[in-house]
Amino acid sequence: MKINSICCIGAGYVGGPTMAVIAQKCPNIKVTVVDLNQERIDKWNDANTQNIPVYEPGLPEVVQEARGRNLFFSTEVDKAIEEAQLIFISVNTPTKTYGSGKGMAADLKYIELCARQIARVATTDKIVVEKSTLPVRTAEALKSILHNTGNGVQFQILSNPEFLAEGTAVQDLLNPDRVLIGGDTTPEGQKAIQSLVDIYAHWVSREKILTTNVWSSELSKLTANAFLAQRVSSINAISELCEKTGANVSEVAKAIGMDSRIGNKFLKASVGFGGSCFQKDILNLVYIAKSYGLHEVAEYWEQVIIMNDHQKRRFSKNIVSTLYNTVSGKKITFLGWAFKKDTNDTRESAAIYIADDLLNEQALISVYDPKVSSAQVQYDLNYLQTRSEQTNATLVQSHTNVYEACKDAHAIAVLTEWDEFKTYDWQKIYDTMLKPAFIFDGRNLLNSEMLEKIGFKYQSIGS
Repeated sequence: MKINSICCIGAGYVGGPTMAVIAQKCPNIKVTVVDLNQERIDKWNDANTQNIPVYEPGLPEVVQEARGRNLFFSTEVDKAIEEAQLIFISVNTPTKTYGSGKGMAADLKYIELCARQIARVATTDKIVVEKSTLPVRTAEALKSILHNTGNGVQFQILSNPEFLAEGTAVQDLLNPDRVLIGGDTTPEGQKAIQSLVDIYAHWVSREKILTTNVWSSELSKLTANAFLAQRVSSINAISELCEKTGANVSEVAKAIGMDSRIGNKFLKASVGFGGSCFQKDILNLVYIAKSYGLHEVAEYWEQVIIMNDHQKRRFSKNIVSTLYNTVSGKKITFLGWAFKKDTNDTRESAAIYIADDLLNEQALISVYDPKVSSAQVQYDLNYLQTRSEQTNATLVQSHTNVYEACKDAHAIAVLTEWDEFKTYDWQKIYDTMLKPAFIFDGRNLLNSEMLEKIGFKYQSIGS
């Protein structure tokens, strides 16, 4: 099937950038991104592309080129579904907070709602593509819903997981390590796979486009994130051992990273991983393993999460113990709230949980992040439901100026590796802080010798 119209349901961190790049590279294909959130769609349509809701380097330029030509953002979901031959489902799949599988399984209610809407609206054959990260055999559930509509429409279900790193998503889309497409082994399934292959082939070399059965594709996404998270937790476990023995985790990481069998990526010790994928996908993997009675497998992967949680708790406990075993009434400045640099995504950010720990000790938190709003900071803390919204608003203040954020602080905690943090006038910051002035570098980002020469009491992870 030659595709000339695409619809993507979901205008978030995956759907928006992915469809923008497809539209840029396939100018003859109409690409419509739909979402029920009117405010989000309005931001995607803002005349100033710097105001789009997803911060990614290079994304405004891509949107600027394609929007209005063949890239459109709309809340008219039914219309877009009916027009499209190929429909991407790119909605949120959070971890369940209720019922069977609570705390581990993926909540598929939004996926099911999409499937039922597609089944209700479609009057012509469609290719439906899973873009959200989903548990193995979700395609089977989609098929069951779509193929029992009774209206004679034929659907082909494909799995096309994203392998994007936030902060480099545009480059990851333009120059992917691989594109993975899973589908049925039937002739119809293979034709559907080829239709999607032909779209990516506009800019991705054919040898980088892998085709599999749908189950292998779904499991590959979970496994890739689990392996990456495992490396982070592994080096963080070694960081604690380094602190006890006098070793330096950066030196250890460099030494083992030079082994070609290991490599040097994802070996940077830190306060812990965050984001929407790693923890959710590992918990999903744990749930799948348990559901098949593979308890040893489940326990193995669950340890990755346990280590990550331990690293965050260890960091906050160290702040309290270093500040003379009390932070009550003390101002602690957080540099960074996003889970990593070059994104405004805060989902599962380590900063949220460290702030929560310190607020339980009655600390005062001052936040500076170049891309995260005060409203988002408050939303993240209120979502935990640890204390009242009024209390959070009183104890946590966000600033748009880093020097104001650090004024009269007892300590600074570096929680996102924003490049700009390395360029500050640290003497000026030191002069405005209460003494002794502490820095807890949760990303091993700053120059310790320079800071200690100024007068800071500096601590980093794993040294």
